[in-house]
Amino acid sequence: MYPVVDLFAGPGGLGEGFALSADDKGHPRFTSVVSIERDEFSHQTLLLRHFIKQFQKSEVPDDYYAFLAGNISRDELYKRYPDAYRHAASSALRISLGPESHGQVQEIIRERICGRRRWALVGGPPCQAYSLVGRSRMRGRTDFEQDERHTLYLEYLRIIADHRPPVFVMENVKGLLSATIEGKSTITRIVRDLSRPSTAIPDAPSDLIYRLYSLSQEDMADEEVDPRLFIVRAEEHGIPQARHRMFIVGIRSDLKVRPGILKKVAAPTVEETIGPLPSIRSGLSKKKDSAAAWLSELRAISSMNVRRQLNGETYAGEIARALDFRNLIEVKSPSAISSTRYPMRRPAHDVLRSLYDDRLTVLTSHEARSHMASDLRRYLYAATFAQKTGRSPKLADFPQSLLPEHKNVELGRTGKMFSDRFRVQLSDHVSTTVTSHISKDGHYFIHYDPAQCRSLTVREAARLQTFPDNYFFSGPRTAQYHQVGNAVPPQLAKQIAEIVAEVLDAVQDDS
Repeated sequence: MYPVVDLFAGPGGLGEGFALSADDKGHPRFTSVVSIERDEFSHQTLLLRHFIKQFQKSEVPDDYYAFLAGNISRDELYKRYPDAYRHAASSALRISLGPESHGQVQEIIRERICGRRRWALVGGPPCQAYSLVGRSRMRGRTDFEQDERHTLYLEYLRIIADHRPPVFVMENVKGLLSATIEGKSTITRIVRDLSRPSTAIPDAPSDLIYRLYSLSQEDMADEEVDPRLFIVRAEEHGIPQARHRMFIVGIRSDLKVRPGILKKVAAPTVEETIGPLPSIRSGLSKKKDSAAAWLSELRAISSMNVRRQLNGETYAGEIARALDFRNLIEVKSPSAISSTRYPMRRPAHDVLRSLYDDRLTVLTSHEARSHMASDLRRYLYAATFAQKTGRSPKLADFPQSLLPEHKNVELGRTGKMFSDRFRVQLSDHVSTTVTSHISKDGHYFIHYDPAQCRSLTVREAARLQTFPDNYFFSGPRTAQYHQVGNAVPPQLAKQIAEIVAEVLDAVQDDS
């Protein structure tokens, strides 16, 4: 097995994909010798997954499933398998990468690689400051260009300079293409530095050079790289999500090997991906919640004369009929706001089948948020609109009585700012990008079923990210959403791992 070093590992999406990659005989191609993450809850998630990886798939102990069911604690699980825990604790490390930890990390990697010629470095620095949303929120801050998230990639680069991996994979957001630091293109600087680490790391060896490759463009030139070619569109490779991210593959220049590219695979739809999960309703916030109170607040939309407010739009009559009180009382809405029932039917799509676990008896993290009554009615309207028109509504499509009291609403109605503030995930399409913003509110991630009238649960978001159903996310719900939104989809990472394995197969043996 080839060693993998995973930096900025998050909850382990990239590492999970590499762990899933197997040869023709079913033997794992990679082993994670060290994964580094500084966030407390992400590290707890990562540690538990490293613990599980100490067992063959068919030999994962029943006690793990007992833990998922809440029958034993995590500490008790670890105590029952001390060797597995010790190995996991030595490979999943909570360290904040930076100058103060550089010596420690350098020694750890050197020890774990142990002179091997064939291994891979993977990961990507925190990307909020690079993202378009992040930049819009931070604009005007005097310390924006000094934010550490602009330059944490230098820590990744320093490790490349120290350990000269034969191949690395660096992942980051598409927003890098338009980001600047001190008026200069950020991605141009990063491409230059990754190609020749000595341009940014003063003591890096000048002979250390990498050729950079795209995972989606076969005819990419070795020189004068166009950064746009590094974009990978996850939905083109079987992932039920329109997630566009940059993946840069670097191969050390002394190795005469060129990586392949990702194969095109049809992706399942949102409904195929999350539809089999139990139906649940949202909760009601700011008021005492009950199924009856929730239904009462939803049905209040029938008194708002939606048809008149839609001013003769072609869809006005159909939507108004669906939201009429007589029709609303016929809708079979679920009464529970959470469910642990695991649907025992194996999906048809290969990607979804990989998420299923027939030993799982309890579904985790499938609990709906609570919403204000006014937002509930907006969600009901938005999901109904999407169901009848085949698209998610813009603010201009909302009746006046359902518009939020927000200073930018009129700008949104004219299409100048956040016009899609309420976004329904369409049942017969792939989802939009699951981002860390899902931890803030659910407006961009509204379930397609009006009867459930809610935003997506952590488990649904995890499925759209292709995390297995037995993957446990640690921490409070907000932290779980954040982990899922920032992760690399494991099933995409698996395909990347197979390309990296082919590269390493062509490298001269350690002997």
